[in-house]
Amino acid sequence: MKRKLMISDIHGCLEQLNELLEVAKYHCNEDQLILLGDYVDRGPRSRETVDRVMELVRHHGAIALKGNHDDRWVDFILNGGQEVKSKFFQHGGMETLQSYVPFEGEAGNDCLIDDARMVVRRDYMDHLDFLQSLPLYYEDGTHICVHAGLNPQYKNWKEQPPRDFMYIKGEFHRSPNKTGKTIVFGHTRAAELHDSPGIWFSDGKIGIDGGCAYGMQLNGLVYEDESYQSYTVMNLRQKL
Repeated sequence: MKRKLMISDIHGCLEQLNELLEVAKYHCNEDQLILLGDYVDRGPRSRETVDRVMELVRHHGAIALKGNHDDRWVDFILNGGQEVKSKFFQHGGMETLQSYVPFEGEAGNDCLIDDARMVVRRDYMDHLDFLQSLPLYYEDGTHICVHAGLNPQYKNWKEQPPRDFMYIKGEFHRSPNKTGKTIVFGHTRAAELHDSPGIWFSDGKIGIDGGCAYGMQLNGLVYEDESYQSYTVMNLRQKL
């Protein structure tokens, strides 16, 4: 049986991702790496992070899920729209855009932003296609991995709307897990769940978002021989 190594909410923190893989002694032939989404926004190296995730998936057998920031990035570049643009820049999108197209300017400069979007569409459609194609969950015999969580209102959780997989929070956290499997999720920072950036263990749920892009840490959860081990890489860069 392979170890399962689960990581979520990298948010452009490429240095911490690579260090975490080293600390956890990740080896693609011996481990199943599962990435739970949010590869872009807030952190300094979103473009390089997507490159790295694509490499891990295509050449090392990793599984990558779609997060809400990944979905919004694709929507912003391909479709635009004032509401999408507003949310994109409100939630750390400028760092992503400038990692793809370095420029001096502000979110309010529509001409500059539109030019940058055009460059991304021209030069990085492979990134957009990759992110757009990612699944919303991964399930095996013991775990359900998902970016945000499962909506308890759906008896068959696979029938919930796509948005719930990427955005749901409180209702999922408060409700009992009736799936018969352990749900591993990101999206909500662990510090919001138990006042610590360390991994949150609850009854049948495990929250692994360490808030790396907020200057906290990137968590790695390993499942092996029916037990868990956690690995942590700190982010000492202060998030403004």
